[in-house]
Parts: sequence; structure tokens; C-alpha cells
Amino acid sequence: MKLSIGQEEFILGLQSVQNVVSTRTTLPILSNVLLSAAENRLTLTATDLDVTISKTVEAKVESEGSFTIPVKKLLSIAREVGGSLIEMEVSNNQCSIKSGSSSYKVNGLPSEEFPPIPDFSGQTTILMPQDKVKTMLRRTSFAVSTDENRYVLNGLYLSFKESKLTMVATDGRRLALAEEDMELPGDSPMELIVPTKAIQELSRQLGEEGNVEIQITENQVSFGLEEKKGKGSLIVSKLVEGAYPNYKQVIPAESQHRVTLDKEELLHALRRAEIMTSEKANSVKLTFTENNLTFTANSPEVGESRESMAIKYGGDETSIAFNPQFFIDPLKALEEEEVHFEFTDQLSPGVVKVNHPFLYVIMPMRTS
Repeated sequence: MKLSIGQEEFILGLQSVQNVVSTRTTLPILSNVLLSAAENRLTLTATDLDVTISKTVEAKVESEGSFTIPVKKLLSIAREVGGSLIEMEVSNNQCSIKSGSSSYKVNGLPSEEFPPIPDFSGQTTILMPQDKVKTMLRRTSFAVSTDENRYVLNGLYLSFKESKLTMVATDGRRLALAEEDMELPGDSPMELIVPTKAIQELSRQLGEEGNVEIQITENQVSFGLEEKKGKGSLIVSKLVEGAYPNYKQVIPAESQHRVTLDKEELLHALRRAEIMTSEKANSVKLTFTENNLTFTANSPEVGESRESMAIKYGGDETSIAFNPQFFIDPLKALEEEEVHFEFTDQLSPGVVKVNHPFLYVIMPMRTS
């Protein structure tokens, strides 16, 4: 294998795949990136055996081949060399790297030792615009559970049925749901739970243009991202095993009250109130009175805050307490200028909606 590649292009490729590499692996090959050179392209691949990422970039290939090198060392070299062009040549399980006045010889491992990338040939391909998938992930993925005891919630639920893609994330205290219409090949519905790490990597790689190709097997999923000039990314992940809970039963069928709020005003009021919360008292109380919403936070060890904003509301006085961070998260993820907040009483969940197929359910907190 012999090639030359622009420094920026090489750094971009390495940065795209390096996050998946574990720092605590017992298998040396899993610390390496697989470099595959062919047809004036270089494909870089890294894996932790659960999630695999490939990134294809432009390169001038003199002789084709493949080799694996420790990804952290390679990225450090690529960042620090003085030249804008990096030349690489492999012989005898060693890669010589030259750029500007610097030269390196880095020990590696043969590509045959690298875990094979799963084959999805023959599987149905689902196409969706990258920007739509990116928006859906941003609106839902923050609500995925981090509690390892609730394994099926440690991922994002995807449902393909009735010409719709539905994404759901919940940690038991809040739930985010987004939907998009789409054309589905075939009639059979599909459900899967994609683990958090794969979702994080997919969110990083998705762009504003082009499609994402989704392919699913019984226990794996692949996301192929096409870019210009034959460049692109591929993310392959094992799926979370198990059945996702019936999320529809936690979504209130109807609420007694609905108010429309300026999103930025609400977001900043919650942030200001959050300052006066503490680990032991981490709730902010929202009190709805005629044409007024009051935010109060009270923590014995910190102090208290109070703030009001004018709203259109003509119902009974109602107070509900929420974890402010759980209310802030969806507001940060939404682009709309206004949000609709639906509620019934202090013991019932609140629901955030916008004029788009999205909803967010937030459980209230009990206050003494």
C-alpha cells in the first residue's frame, strides 16, 4: 500500500472514526484503524465490536492495499506534521509516514486481523433525507436512559410502519417522540432499538444534504451516508435486544389546559430559576394564574428565586413542579419560536408540543 493524502482530509477521516475506539480494550487490534486504499480513495474503519464506523476520503493511491495502525498515534502525527501533504507506505508490518521535514515509522498489524464488517447485501434499503433524520435525533436522543439496569431503554426506539418513521426515547421520567412521513419498501413493519453510542456517532456524521441508507438485519443495523465524489460514511451497530415498553400508555390522551409560550422566554426563565436549585431540591415550580406564569425555586441550602411572565391563560390556578433540566432539554432541541404546553394538575404529566409531529412528556415532581 502506497498513497499520499492532504493533511486536512486525513485528519477529517481519522476524527470521524476515532470516537468509537475504546481506550480500555484488551485486544490490540481494536485500538487500530483499518486503512484500505483503492481507486484514489482511502477508507478508514474503526470498531469496538458493537459499533463500527467507516469513512471514505480522497487520496492519491499509487499501490492499493490495506493495513492497521493505532488510531490515536496516527491522529497525533497527522495533526502535528508540518507539511500539508502526507505520504504513507507499508512494508513488513510497518508504515512509514512522511510530511514536510518529518518522517515516522509506525508499527501496525495486518488487516487480516481486523474484525470483518458485517454484510448487509440482499437486505431491504430504506432511504431518508439526512437533514430530517438529524433533526429527529436532536429532538429525541437526549431522553435516552443512562441507567444500565434498564437495558432496553439504553437506546433509541425506531419504528417503521404505516409510511412513517417514529423515534422514541425515554428514561422513565420523561419521553420524547418525533415522527416523519416516508416511503417504506414492502408492507412489513420494522421495530428496532439502536444503542446510544451508535446514535451519538450517527448524529455526528449526518449532514444537511443527501440521503441516509438504512439497512436492518435481525440483530444489526447499518446507516450509509453518501457524500460528493464517492466520499461517505458507514455506521454499523448491534441492536439492543429486548422489547421496548409500550410508550403510548404514558402519553396523556387529553389535558385540561393548553398554553402557548414563547420558547426562548420560557427557556431563559427556567435557566434562571435552575440556578437556585440544588441536588436535594432540584425542582422548579410553575404556577399558572390568570394570564400569568410564575417560576419559583426554593432550596434550603441555596436560597430562592421568583420570576413571572405574561401568558394567555384563563383556567384555574395550577401549580406543577418539574426537574428544570428535563424541561430545558427539549426546548434547546427545538427550532420553533413557540411551544404548546398541556397540563392537568400537579400530579399529572405535562406535555410539550409544537406545530410538527413531535411531543415530549415530562413527569411532575412531588414537592412538600
